Amino acid sequence: MKIGINGFGRIGRLVLRSALARGVDLDIVAINDRGDAEINAHLFQFDSTYGPFQGRVEAGDGQIIIDERPICIVSHLNPLDIPWHELGVELVIEATGVFTTADQAAAHLQAGAERVLVTSPSKGADVTLVAGVNERDYDTVEHQIISAASCTTNGLAPIARVLHECFGLQYGMMNTIHAYTNDQRILDRSHKDPRRARAGAENIIPTTTGATTALGEVIPALAGKFHGVSYRVPTLTVSVIDLVAKLEHAATVREMNNAFATAAVGSLAGVLGYTDLPLVSSDFRGDSRSCIVDGLMTAVLPEEGMIRVVGWYDNEWGYASRVADVARFISECERKGHRPERVRVVEREHIERAIRTASFAPEGLLL
Repeated sequence: MKIGINGFGRIGRLVLRSALARGVDLDIVAINDRGDAEINAHLFQFDSTYGPFQGRVEAGDGQIIIDERPICIVSHLNPLDIPWHELGVELVIEATGVFTTADQAAAHLQAGAERVLVTSPSKGADVTLVAGVNERDYDTVEHQIISAASCTTNGLAPIARVLHECFGLQYGMMNTIHAYTNDQRILDRSHKDPRRARAGAENIIPTTTGATTALGEVIPALAGKFHGVSYRVPTLTVSVIDLVAKLEHAATVREMNNAFATAAVGSLAGVLGYTDLPLVSSDFRGDSRSCIVDGLMTAVLPEEGMIRVVGWYDNEWGYASRVADVARFISECERKGHRPERVRVVEREHIERAIRTASFAPEGLLL
């Protein structure tokens, strides 16, 4: 299945890097980005967070060449104008952070793609998939616009799955202490979120997270039972989930940690991790798992039935790895002959109206 990436920013580049590093078979043939081939090749080769790419990267005429593998580079602001059909692209990884709603992402279908994988929560998407949690929800006939949720949802959902299956979850509150991202400002500058408008490297910034809402989409039994807040902090990557919840069935610290440790080497291997070492955030940089439970931080208030679970996650590399895994999963379904029988019908005029509501700020396609 030929794949195109729209937006070669942090997520777009790291999806490709992670796929190559982990041997994930993705046939990525085209990239649409504001930048030209030279800057895209440079940013792919040299990364401030993860270091230089361990391979050969070149910029050619309208393409970048990675280990002798050419990838076409095009540059269109409007996704309706991207020549996906001419490029033979069947699946688009929508990684701009701009065209996130289903109506906006549908532009890629109009441009010739068969499916779209949105690298964020997506209003109106056909399905939200979190690797290791609900891949079985994928319907190859009905689902054309798929959301990969967020990095925090991908970290929270495996924890919630283990707790709910083993002990039952009633409700909970989640905080994520989250590394800052390109959606924030280096210095104070206008932003629709007044707090994110403040200098990211100088502040702890409270803001919203859609992780708890998306949790209900991937584990319907938990819909509406969780609330979450994010605190953005000035680190390049690696974030931490602090979940406080009430269980249906009482559990000890040992029982919970045993459940996480068992899942980490069993049904959730490669997705969930477990450690009982006294580690800090930088120790998890470059970890491809969605979340690693910190067993030393697990706590219980037995009389109240309240528990605390802490999990680390590399919000860039871990999430990019899951996006690559979901893309591979979709591609494998396609190879088995499962192609969409129903094409999502959205009037072009409706798509154009939705696109006009998206942000075309200079950083738009470099998110």
